[in-house]
Amino acid sequence: MATRRAPIPVLLVLGPLVAGVAPARADTARQWDFRVTLDDQPIGDHLFSSTASGSDRQVSSEASFVVRILGIVAYRYRHHAVEQWRGNCLTGLAATTEENGKISRVRADAVGTAAPGETAAQALDGCVMSFAYWNPAILKQARLFNAQTGRAENVQLKPLGNGTIDVRGEPVVAARWRITGPAQPIDLWYSPEGEWIGLDSTVSGGRRLSYRLR
Repeated sequence: MATRRAPIPVLLVLGPLVAGVAPARADTARQWDFRVTLDDQPIGDHLFSSTASGSDRQVSSEASFVVRILGIVAYRYRHHAVEQWRGNCLTGLAATTEENGKISRVRADAVGTAAPGETAAQALDGCVMSFAYWNPAILKQARLFNAQTGRAENVQLKPLGNGTIDVRGEPVVAARWRITGPAQPIDLWYSPEGEWIGLDSTVSGGRRLSYRLR
């Protein structure tokens, strides 16, 4: 949403939540279905789906937002990405983003050669992660690959203690972590079991963007 928007269009409990978040379960198939709001008004959804076979995992991400002012569409955003993982290392990515009619495409893999029509293509340098909020290992990273821009970005992550957020209509005590970097700060929320359950960020105009599990 302006000021080098973070990808929107995505983790360590042996003791108190402030010490970390429990590792995510190694399920072969999982989904994170988020309701997305802007200043508490619904604007769309963002669905993450993950399937795994051994140490290999594929994660798809599908976001669709529409912001209306007095019934008129003021902003429209769609993002689709498919990521390939081996353990905690991103091995391939293909993403398409449409923002107010402008389309960009990014692909990253071991080679990094651009295909016709792609805006950006990049070779993945070593073991790098994307903004994979669903993965507990993200909390230990200092560099994350941006699926929307095709660039690796330096980031800082720090715990902000515990809080309570509403999830599926119920209050849940959660650990809060903040990502800072080139874009606006992003606050991530994790349950005691290590499930990613929420996201908050300030976007253009000082408005509050929030994700909450349905």
